[in-house]
Amino acid sequence: MTVTTAPPSSPAPSTATDPTRRLTSGHLSGWVPWAILVASAIFGALLMGVFALADGTGFNIAGWAIVSALLYLVLITSVSTLVEGRRRAVDRLVTGVVTVAFAIAMIPLVSVAWTVVVNGIAGISADFFSMSMRNVVGEGGGALHAIVGTLLITLAAAVISIPIGIFTAIYLIEYGEGRRVARGITFLVDVMTGIPSIVAGLFAYAVFALIFGPGIRLGIMGSVSLAVLMIPVVVRSSEEMLRLVPNELREASYALGVPKWRTIVKVVLPTSMAGITTGVMLSISRVIGETAPLLLTAGVTTSMNYNLFEGRMMTLPVFAYSQYMNQGIPAQAYIDRAWAAALTLIVIVMVLNLIARGVARIFSPKLGR
Repeated sequence: MTVTTAPPSSPAPSTATDPTRRLTSGHLSGWVPWAILVASAIFGALLMGVFALADGTGFNIAGWAIVSALLYLVLITSVSTLVEGRRRAVDRLVTGVVTVAFAIAMIPLVSVAWTVVVNGIAGISADFFSMSMRNVVGEGGGALHAIVGTLLITLAAAVISIPIGIFTAIYLIEYGEGRRVARGITFLVDVMTGIPSIVAGLFAYAVFALIFGPGIRLGIMGSVSLAVLMIPVVVRSSEEMLRLVPNELREASYALGVPKWRTIVKVVLPTSMAGITTGVMLSISRVIGETAPLLLTAGVTTSMNYNLFEGRMMTLPVFAYSQYMNQGIPAQAYIDRAWAAALTLIVIVMVLNLIARGVARIFSPKLGR
């Protein structure tokens, strides 16, 4: 008897070696979204170029970015629907929308930072950090008096507001839970969070004017006005961090016979210290660039002043404002000093945030044994 065997069939092409099969096998290759993005950018550029030629205007970069993003979202959704199905297409659409929203949010941030750096470098010099504006007209001079004033006023505001804010948060979480007084304090803190900064300046000016008479200008007045703005931010951030501490830690401490105040000092605060430090730095960053309350309280001066309780004191936001609004001859020197002051303020905030990250890393709970 003769046994016949069928000829061996040719093996099916592997998806790893057949790009056409891989493209249509229910999953887009990794290069496809990037190719669609490049194609959308090129087509958007051509489309905006045609519009620019028709209208006689220049190429609109913002319009090109918006058109390219919309084209990308439409194309990636359509291609994914055909290849991967509706569910995966919706996922890619939502991912694209989130990515585009992130890019849109980054545009003003990057633009502002780039503008300040480019314009501020022109005014940066050794004299800018070593001289004041006393008896300086036109070119020359510096912002040493404003830098010192900013650091001193902000430091005093932090000394006033941080203990008050943290102690208030401790009362709300550890002692006032469910009490009517705590609810009232929470409501007032929420109201204070949204007050305009000029209101805080008017409050500080009114308090000191009642004591020392109208027309008074002191550095400590600026600190008080900034403290009014900082306290609600510190309270809310510290309150949220204390709320995140597990109750099991408190109960374990109480079970060992540790009193409540010592539990707060030794258990609760160290556990939440990293988050509290971040909230404090957010409050400092929120007030260090305020101009309106400091114009009312600390005033304007061209001389050095190291005493918060005597005389006017200049700050970097007020220095930038006064240089730009009261331009002399040559005007470019005043504009350069204003931009340099803005750049210096940004650098100070960045350094403070880096210090806060280091402190938070040191005090954060250690998860190892």
